[in-house]
Amino acid sequence: MRSPIVNHFFDEPTNTFSYVVRDPDSRACAILDSVLDFDYPAGRTDVRSASAIVDFIEREGLSVEWILETHVHADHLSAAPYLHDKLGGRTGIGAHITEVQTIFGKVFNAGTEFARDGSQFDRLFEEGDTFAIGGLEGRVLHTPGHTPACLTYVIGDAAFVGDTLFMPDYGTARCDFPGGDARTLYRSIHKVLALPDETRLFLCHDYKAPGRDGYAHETTVAEQRRDNVHVHEGVGEEAFVNMRRERDATLGMPRLLLPAVQVNMRAGHFPPAEDNGQVYLKVPIDRF
Repeated sequence: MRSPIVNHFFDEPTNTFSYVVRDPDSRACAILDSVLDFDYPAGRTDVRSASAIVDFIEREGLSVEWILETHVHADHLSAAPYLHDKLGGRTGIGAHITEVQTIFGKVFNAGTEFARDGSQFDRLFEEGDTFAIGGLEGRVLHTPGHTPACLTYVIGDAAFVGDTLFMPDYGTARCDFPGGDARTLYRSIHKVLALPDETRLFLCHDYKAPGRDGYAHETTVAEQRRDNVHVHEGVGEEAFVNMRRERDATLGMPRLLLPAVQVNMRAGHFPPAEDNGQVYLKVPIDRF
């Protein structure tokens, strides 16, 4: 099995890891789960995190074939439009984005101008689809539960799992967002854990479990099976579902959920400007 070259980029304010995945035998690469910096109190955006990726790709002389999202993130805004303008590449996400767009299109009263068919993206991936990064083949696992549209991208001996799994000492994703489901997540996780033991798993977030120094972004299937505090071998579906439901009931809302979902369901684009030329994001009062 071929092994892609993986470089990570960390945004500490959102605890997010973005990745550049490169074919070792060519200049072809893909970008996964990029971050647009957003100062929520000021309502201001910045591209410093995305520019670090642009600088790296230009310095290495790489060619971007894909700008991929593992799901519609609730904790950071995507920088996909900026990266596409700077570097090219096709945007991709799971085909079940349409479910997320339907749910949150209603929540934000997005109106008829907001397409709910996923057409903001260049490619909508289904379970089992394949794609190329130079000579590397990627394949798609549909791994819902955290959201309906979550994907795991398996590229050579590496898998990019989004929020489905965290480091073994931190556990698994929450399932209490609209469209989430703990039982579905359990089954999705076991789809990932059916990959070969040595498969490298690259995570979208790390929150540093108590007692651990430093952030981490990579683990393996074998380590997750053995050590994951929520879903190690021997944890049954009912026990997991009960744990996840009880734990989720104690969690607060992600700080950037409201702006992030409005932007990310549009493939990283902001809602259209209103008649005064100003772009606005909505805050539904007493909705969540």
